[in-house]
Amino acid sequence: MSARNLLVTALGLVCVAVLAVINIPDRIPKIDLVERASQFAAALRSDASYRPPTVREGETALAGLIPLLTGGKDTQSEVKTLTPLGFALTTGKDSATGRQFVMAATEPGDERGWGMYIADYGAQARQVIEVPHPNFDLDTEQVGVQLYRALPGSAVLIAGAHRRAANGLADVAHNANSLFNLVATALARKGLPQIQLHGFDSSSLPGTGVVVSGGSTPHTRLHERIADRVEADGTVVCRAWQASCGHLEGTTNVQGQAADSMGTVFAHIESDGSIREDPQQRDQLVKALAEAISAGP
Repeated sequence: MSARNLLVTALGLVCVAVLAVINIPDRIPKIDLVERASQFAAALRSDASYRPPTVREGETALAGLIPLLTGGKDTQSEVKTLTPLGFALTTGKDSATGRQFVMAATEPGDERGWGMYIADYGAQARQVIEVPHPNFDLDTEQVGVQLYRALPGSAVLIAGAHRRAANGLADVAHNANSLFNLVATALARKGLPQIQLHGFDSSSLPGTGVVVSGGSTPHTRLHERIADRVEADGTVVCRAWQASCGHLEGTTNVQGQAADSMGTVFAHIESDGSIREDPQQRDQLVKALAEAISAGP
């Protein structure tokens, strides 16, 4: 073969290789995490069966979930650990942010309704966002995932059963044996601050849009910044360290009690239904929370 023919052949191979690279599809699927979390929450029913994990199941679940939520990359190992417990693992890119995530979730309606857990793939966790009452405190899962989008390095915990399932046994904010609480406690033990999202009806505290509390923990600069930033947008805020907030302070919350025992930060945020159901007001709340949280501990 002549030198000219060799050159032509070589150039042809280079072009084929370039075209092949260009045409290789992105093998990581894009998923709308807000939509996925909303579908998950909508499928939860108050009459579903539910049981908390046994001690061994809890230990096994923690062994699989905590690495994923704190930067671990060995998803295949965690699949082997978590699948027998009823979890399905998903990796993908969030369609809004493009960030790669890992998600472990149980099936709604299964008696092992132990939750949906989301984190940035391979990223060190900076804070924990908690949604203990999906499909009861309506749209809180949307607030939670939108806050995740605004705060890279967030670990998201969404309860896997309706709070009234099994005669209230599934209320993870008041059941220390729930997997949700075991995971929250393990992350608090690592010193991570927790932001827990709740919702209330206007009749519970008329004239107030958001309640900010430390639950049973002391209030900190984080609580003050959240209250200040939310209030700056014109929302009426009740600060639980200054006033009575209509029994919405979260003082019996078991995640707050665990955080208090370890000296870690726990922010209990209640928002009125009119804020959560309105996309514009919900976005405003998320923006205020994100700005306050990202400013420091």
